Amino acid sequence: MNKFERNVKGVIGRKLGMTQIWDDKNQVIPVTVIAAGPCVVTQVRTADKDGYSAVQLGFGQIKAKSVTKPVQGHFEKAEATPRRHMMEIRTADASEYALGADVTADIFAVDEDVDVIGVTKGKGTAGVMKRHGFAGLGAGHGVHRKHRSPGSIGECSTPSKIFKGMRMAGHMGVQRHTVSNLTVVKVDVERGLLLVKGAIPGPKNGLVVVRSAAKRSA
Repeated sequence: MNKFERNVKGVIGRKLGMTQIWDDKNQVIPVTVIAAGPCVVTQVRTADKDGYSAVQLGFGQIKAKSVTKPVQGHFEKAEATPRRHMMEIRTADASEYALGADVTADIFAVDEDVDVIGVTKGKGTAGVMKRHGFAGLGAGHGVHRKHRSPGSIGECSTPSKIFKGMRMAGHMGVQRHTVSNLTVVKVDVERGLLLVKGAIPGPKNGLVVVRSAAKRSA
């Protein structure tokens, strides 16, 4: 196995919201509830055939008439009903998965570290104070009514342009974001729920991906 490859577990789900539970020491733990799966394996990619090893998962129901003929054939090959969302998880042990097999919340265990990927909430157009945490201008005498302005953004005759990446006002949110090394506090196999410690990106019922932690915490 290539040293850059690793075995990765993953499941697609939806964020249901946040709550809190108590541990054995009667301490409050803030947790996010995720409806993990059920997902179905719709394709298995191998290094010999595709150049890399990965598992394609499908999640969410959709009417068969709403998908194209090629996509219908793709699901029929896996002997699965059409799914609304699909994604690939690159893993070295992809060959161990079978087409049409179900992937549910029980692939993770309590106290396991995971990464959660989601799309952040949309905030619309925001200024630099809200979007980037700028302090704003002073509030003393002599300052015009521009207290929430960014101030000087810089370049004069040299180089006569604003460099790409300058932090300015603009569209905030609706970006792919990954929260690393969240601990699985509880796994409810019967209801297909994962409870992870802390907050994750996205609104309620937002689509998320839970996978093995890429950078294990010490």
